[in-house]
Amino acid sequence: MENRGENVNVNIEKGDKWIKHYCRSHKILLVGEGDFSFAACLAKAFGSATNMVATSLDSKVKLKRKYSRATTNLEALEELGCITIHGVNAHIMSQHPLLNLKLFNRIVFNFPHAGFIHREEDIAQIRIHQKLMKGFFRNAYNMLAKSGQVHVTHKTGYPYSSWEIEKLAKDYGLRLVEEAPFTIHDYPGYQNKRGDGNKCNKGFHVGESSTFIFVK
Repeated sequence: MENRGENVNVNIEKGDKWIKHYCRSHKILLVGEGDFSFAACLAKAFGSATNMVATSLDSKVKLKRKYSRATTNLEALEELGCITIHGVNAHIMSQHPLLNLKLFNRIVFNFPHAGFIHREEDIAQIRIHQKLMKGFFRNAYNMLAKSGQVHVTHKTGYPYSSWEIEKLAKDYGLRLVEEAPFTIHDYPGYQNKRGDGNKCNKGFHVGESSTFIFVK
């Protein structure tokens, strides 16, 4: 039996704290964190982050240089027991020495983006994004625990719909079971970031977005 409030909820049977799709007892892998504010949001909601691993492609030094609140968020995560790993490439993350023996109940990639190389609507840019997602799905499949889920939060309008992430996931053995509308206010403290270029610390308009939920 669950007792669920608007954002943070308590599962009466297990004593689990929930925030939307995630609970404290889930083993959670966060991929491609920007300033680690999403990880910090979950950790604070749970009151503990000992089951969480949060990763970034950036090195720790570069991360702190790019994002104004990165240091604050990383310190909060450390205090709550979260493992943070830097320099993790989604294409090969299952081979990382700190990850290759782990399985997760939730593998989460929020607003994946391969960088601003061409215009978003250019087919060359879409293919670069698709290459990123192929690598991510291939690795996530091998890191998913039984009954686990892969979550990709993504804009649903054009040109982002042209990535065809449902088809890409299917090619790597993952099937879509739910497309849940995403509302950033459900995650207090989360600040989405551009992540690349001279405006890397700036947010962007989320607009119509969904969390796409995949299973094996």
